[in-house]
Amino acid sequence: MFYNKEIEYFISDFVSELGDNNVAIFAGAGLSAPSGFVDWKGLMKDFSDQIDLDVEKEDDLISLAQYYLNKQKGNRYSITKKLVEEFTQDKIPNDNHRILARLPIPVYWTTNYDRLIEKSLVDNNKKPDSKYAKEHFVKTIPKRDAIVYKMHGDIEHLHEVVLTKDQYESYYETHSAFLSTLAGDLTARTFLFIGYSFNDPNLQYILARVRVLYKDHQRRHYCFFRELKQWKNESYEDFEYRRVKQKLIIEDLARFNIHVLLVKEYEDITKILLEIERRYKMKTVFISGSAYTFDGFKNNGAELGRELSIALLKHGYKIVSGFGLGVGQYVIDGALDEIYNNRKERLSDQLQLFPFPVSSNSPDIQNNYRDNMISHAGITIFLFGNKLKDGSLINSPGLEKEFKISEQKKLLLVPVGATGYASRELWNEVINNYDKYYQEKNKFEMLKKLGDTSLTNSQLINIILEFIK
Repeated sequence: MFYNKEIEYFISDFVSELGDNNVAIFAGAGLSAPSGFVDWKGLMKDFSDQIDLDVEKEDDLISLAQYYLNKQKGNRYSITKKLVEEFTQDKIPNDNHRILARLPIPVYWTTNYDRLIEKSLVDNNKKPDSKYAKEHFVKTIPKRDAIVYKMHGDIEHLHEVVLTKDQYESYYETHSAFLSTLAGDLTARTFLFIGYSFNDPNLQYILARVRVLYKDHQRRHYCFFRELKQWKNESYEDFEYRRVKQKLIIEDLARFNIHVLLVKEYEDITKILLEIERRYKMKTVFISGSAYTFDGFKNNGAELGRELSIALLKHGYKIVSGFGLGVGQYVIDGALDEIYNNRKERLSDQLQLFPFPVSSNSPDIQNNYRDNMISHAGITIFLFGNKLKDGSLINSPGLEKEFKISEQKKLLLVPVGATGYASRELWNEVINNYDKYYQEKNKFEMLKKLGDTSLTNSQLINIILEFIK
């Protein structure tokens, strides 16, 4: 992998916190920049030119905005006009937005005015509860999937967005609900800061309060910085100055238990987020199977489904099931027995059910349903796969469709060929084209064993668990 031990630790820690529903995202302008929105310096360039300042030489852009407003005698018309020009354009979420929206992240904080976070959530069939004014804190959108706190306002109310020094200085009075809520989240959740420069005095104030209150017991947070590169025509002395300053900023953020993850390119952030998504989903198994009959399978087919789901839960996996004919009922029976009798955990955290719309003859509805169901998992196990059609027993085409969707989504494919029927055909396909489906050479012998019809249920389950580990 391209990343180092620090990033490896971050990925493992963040995936664990995702599983416990304890994460939050703090998004700055850098998250939306790849979608075409300007960053702070891009926004302020025209204003700085009009007051004879060079935006590239300015770090305090809040004061720069105030200087410009002072020149306008407090009239915000030109500022609002600029914001309208920049932030009402029709932009689409980028890859990082989309990955984050697919993950079970319950809380987003942002200083951005755009609605790309909300749009990406909606695109993933989630309902966001957006809060950009104090009045929103007394309202809760029913059945929301994520809260989006927009600390500096929203594009639909640009006349109220926070931009100038006057507004920052009065923020503690005008936006106190944001500050108190953010302080609570910083103590209760693991934050990942993306595209954020840490120049916001309001956030600095909150971080300082949390640090003083909790001292050496602050929650661990993370942020991405890109490794500095020497600009074209930049002197070594100037480059070294920037490098020293970045190092000092990284050391200072450590006071707040914010760990900086250095990446060589911004594209590396997308790769890291994809790896987080992959590892998170690898703890969820979709069991694809149907069986009008278990004839031809020397063991108890019903018990295989039941014992497999129990074993998966015991080893820390979650299960997704489409309630497939003759298989799903036993998978669910085993899962319920394990959850209620032994694990004592919430059913929804361990088992997700998607009863298939058998009455619908629309291929589009069925394909979309399968796509949504499989998107929750990182592993697909295929069992049996037969159905009765016009009085004849045939291989179930549904398993092949779910195999193709799982392949497209890059899930780990585990056809148990010993169960016969469509699963046997899929097993033959991956055995004969092993390099197409797997990168690990050491899995081939295990995969071959999954086609051994002489093995007991217990032996097959042990091989499955070893294969997906």
